[in-house]
Amino acid sequence: MASRRDFLQKITFSTVALPFLTENITTGCRSGDYDGPVLKVAIMGLGSYGTRGVGYEVAFLVYQIRRELGLTHDWTVVIVGAGNLGQALAGYEGFGERGFPVAGIVDIDPSKIGSVIGGVRVRHLDDLGQIVQAKRVSIGVVATPPSSAQDAADRLVRAGVTSILNFAPVVLAVPRGVSVRKVDLAVELQILSYYEQRRAGVALHAVASGDSGRGASA
Repeated sequence: MASRRDFLQKITFSTVALPFLTENITTGCRSGDYDGPVLKVAIMGLGSYGTRGVGYEVAFLVYQIRRELGLTHDWTVVIVGAGNLGQALAGYEGFGERGFPVAGIVDIDPSKIGSVIGGVRVRHLDDLGQIVQAKRVSIGVVATPPSSAQDAADRLVRAGVTSILNFAPVVLAVPRGVSVRKVDLAVELQILSYYEQRRAGVALHAVASGDSGRGASA
C-alpha cells in the first residue's frame, strides 16, 4: 500500500509539477527560466533517474519527462463543433506542433460541412464514430453551444473517446474511466480580475502611506 508521502508526492506532481513541465520543458525554454524548487519537485515526481553528487543525464531525463507526459508519440484529436471557437482551435498550429494533430472536425450545420479548416475537412456529426475508429482518436474537444455539449460528449464516449476537453460552460456527465478537463474562459478572466484588484489595492495603500508620511513630516 502506498504511503501518505508517496500519495502526496503524486498529487504534488500532477497539480504543480506536471503543468510546469508541460508549459516549460516541453517547449524548450532556457535552463535559466526554470524555477528551481518546482523543477526539483517535478523531477522527484518522475522517480529516481539521477546520480547522487553528479546530477542527471539530460537526454535521458528529457525522455523520461516526455514519457510521463505522454509526449513520446502523437495523440490525435477530434473537434466537435465547427463554429467560431471550433474553427479557431482547428486552425491553431500549436496542437500539431506539440503532438496533438487534429484528425477530424464534425458539425451539423450544412453550411460548414465540406469546408476545410486548418487543412481538415469538416464532416457531419454522424461520421464521428468512423473518424474516431479510422484515426484512432483518444481525445475529443467539445466546442459546441452549451445546449449541445452533453450530446457531443455522449457521442464521443460512444465512439470510444476516453478523454474530453470541454470548452462549453456546462458540467458534462461521463462514465467512469472517461477523463474530462473543462476550460472556462470566464473563470480565467475572474482570476485575472482578482490580480488586478490586488494590484489596485497595493497601489492605493502605497499612495495612502505616502500621503500620511508627508503629513507627519510637515
